[in-house]
Amino acid sequence: MPIPAVSHYMQKPITIERTASLAEAHRVMRQYQIRHLPVLEGGNLVGVVTQRDLNLLASVSEADIENSKVDKAMTEHPFIVTSDTALDEVLDIMADHKYSSVIVMGRAGVEGIFTAADACRVFAEMLRDQAGMSMEHHEASRPRPP
Repeated sequence: MPIPAVSHYMQKPITIERTASLAEAHRVMRQYQIRHLPVLEGGNLVGVVTQRDLNLLASVSEADIENSKVDKAMTEHPFIVTSDTALDEVLDIMADHKYSSVIVMGRAGVEGIFTAADACRVFAEMLRDQAGMSMEHHEASRPRPP
């Protein structure tokens, strides 16, 4: 069975502009129940801001979240792939570098996002599929009454 591409499991991205406030980033994350926001400037990807980044900045500084901009908390040069990148390759790189997300880029810009939570969903799906095949195999190998 061929390994699927990351596009099969990526989520539609919610993005934020670099000039948005940290408070707006918090509001967007709460509204959509997400923890990662690709950061754009003029439609181009310039970084990613995570819930952890925002919480860390708020805990270690006297940041005015209403007036401080997202670019103060974002990580520049996030991990990016194209939509046809094999999922196993994405997962290996995420694990090796401890990345919590990958931004999926295409000709039109940011096409999707794949997070560690998505990886957990993929793993759960694979386990269910494997258990189902295992049960089918087990049922097929059982002796049938005459």
